[in-house]
Amino acid sequence: MDLAEKLAILADAAKYDASCASSGANKRDSRDGKGVGSAGGSGICHSYAPDGRCISLLKILLTNRCIYDCHYCINRRSSNVRRTAFTAEEAVTLTLDFYKRNYIEGLFLSSGIVRSADHTMEQVVQVARTLREQHDFRGYIHLKTIPEASPELIEQAARYADRISINLELPTQVSLDRLAPEKNLARTQQAMGRIKLKLDEAHDRRKNGDRKLRHATGQSTQVIVGADDSTDADFLARSDVLYGTYKMRRVYYSAFSPIPEPSVVLPVKAAPLVREHRLYQADWLMRNYGFSTSEILPAETPNLDLRIDPKLAWALRNRQEFPLDVQTATRGQLVRVPGLGLRNVDRLIAIRRHTRVRLEDLARLRVSLPKVRPFLITADHHPARYLLDSDRLIDRFLPKPVQLDLFDDENR
Repeated sequence: MDLAEKLAILADAAKYDASCASSGANKRDSRDGKGVGSAGGSGICHSYAPDGRCISLLKILLTNRCIYDCHYCINRRSSNVRRTAFTAEEAVTLTLDFYKRNYIEGLFLSSGIVRSADHTMEQVVQVARTLREQHDFRGYIHLKTIPEASPELIEQAARYADRISINLELPTQVSLDRLAPEKNLARTQQAMGRIKLKLDEAHDRRKNGDRKLRHATGQSTQVIVGADDSTDADFLARSDVLYGTYKMRRVYYSAFSPIPEPSVVLPVKAAPLVREHRLYQADWLMRNYGFSTSEILPAETPNLDLRIDPKLAWALRNRQEFPLDVQTATRGQLVRVPGLGLRNVDRLIAIRRHTRVRLEDLARLRVSLPKVRPFLITADHHPARYLLDSDRLIDRFLPKPVQLDLFDDENR
């Protein structure tokens, strides 16, 4: 099999992995005339540099052969797919060739597990080591690590990569036992804990002036949504632990999609993409708005309302907190108003020091007035209490009904 055929197979096999963000990477480039590549720049797989610009990554598997038999994985041991593998030298050559043609600015490398976790991890590390040490490659590198691999190999991966990740896949051990029997939640979290300690050590060394230290700046993970009966509360509770205990940069939620010749234990339909979207919104509220998991999903509602965003759902469950006077409410109260983001809240706080805030001020900030009106008091607006207490308030935020056309091809 030639290199082009291998690339077609192994690039396609890598498309299911969503955890390839690059935010937080160290800024490096070759403008001094040395080395190859850049960790930043403007921008196959798209990710984002530390300054927010889009960059392109070559996203491949080292091999799609695997000794594991995870039911949800297209590359599982029992799957009937064409198998192939890159050598470490071929992966290095591809990365450099793609970079020199200005197709990419970095590499996202994952792999199926062959022979053993340590053997596979050695091959992955060899690719990164060769790029960094032999070719002085200064572009972005994200390595997918294996929790069963030895701590020494994972530490080596962190030494050459900008970001490393270990996929959790499912939120509970019960789910893993059913769909990925070779994987262990406790073992994965132990590996995450070791990575966190190394990342903390590297951060302290940089803070103390070690500018030559090369080390990953963070770790991320991915979970599959809809492959089993795990609830949204299960996913968010696990994410809360990962952010709090292991300082995870990101948890990526990937809606389950049926694969060719699927296992009989998998759902026959894909998970709705809106569920993935709502989980990302809830995750954002936890990381940036101070919401707890129990606030987003009370015990009696284990799944998110797919019709409306989680922040609006919380506001409708806690109407006693509203309406808020934009002139006197605290920042912590204002960030919980549906339709107000962190930046606009800070702008409003700055504006109200000099004048009474009016609806036209909100409009200038491009705030969605229909969304905030029931929850905010301004100098020229005071929402009627009966509106806030109405059982039909949610109807104001739902999409309007659309009359279907009997003769429309899509509705036949």
